[in-house]
Amino acid sequence: MPSALQYAISRPLVALVLQGSKRVTMGNRTFDFGAGESLLITADVPTVSQITRANVNQPYLSLVLELDPAVIEHLAAEMRASPAARSTPVSVEPTESEVADAALRLVRLLDRPSALPVLQAQLVREMHYWLLAGQHGSAIRRLGVAESHAQRISRAVALIRSEFAEPLKVERLADVAGMSPSAFHEHFRSITSLTPLQFQKQLRLIEARRMMLSEGATVSGAAYAVGYESVSQFTREYGRMFGSPPARDMKAAKDRILAAA
Repeated sequence: MPSALQYAISRPLVALVLQGSKRVTMGNRTFDFGAGESLLITADVPTVSQITRANVNQPYLSLVLELDPAVIEHLAAEMRASPAARSTPVSVEPTESEVADAALRLVRLLDRPSALPVLQAQLVREMHYWLLAGQHGSAIRRLGVAESHAQRISRAVALIRSEFAEPLKVERLADVAGMSPSAFHEHFRSITSLTPLQFQKQLRLIEARRMMLSEGATVSGAAYAVGYESVSQFTREYGRMFGSPPARDMKAAKDRILAAA
């Protein structure tokens, strides 16, 4: 049965679907993919996802690998890869056999815990290699270009993630990225599809929702914990993002949990 909608600001990653299917929406673009396909995300972008095909006998299964810019940079230099072309931050492609093979060997290490610390790093590196050598290569390569716009914006994103509950000035974020405020604003929106303020707001709302669902936080407690000074403003913005005010959303989520039990 389809799952509830999941909201997140995803880090750069590749997700190899092994069983079942899923739908991911970024902005006005929707991607449907299933077993034998891979979802690639090459920027910190807001996504709404939902498992669309799964059941008790065949649950949804996927392997998710966060992309490592340092590994990408070293491999791209060794491969003498050409400069990366600009591309969209989210794409879906068939999983290539070399990537699937490396992923399978990585998963099998879970049955050999003594081998994991010895072999994991080289298998992760091998997966990065095959991803760079394949159809995703051009999009992934941008993450490893030293001082590229993507890397500069990622530094600002890391600061927003760590201090999302605090007031953040664009000038400070631009300084972290090594850009002028105007250039920073332009490149931030180009890469993430959001302004810095919108990005911070979505982080706050996603974290507040997690606190209420997972920790039983009250609406006001969650609002203040993520940096809101007004519960009414929090309620309005929460409703715009998730489709219903927090109290109603929490009730609906609990009803779904009880129905699935």
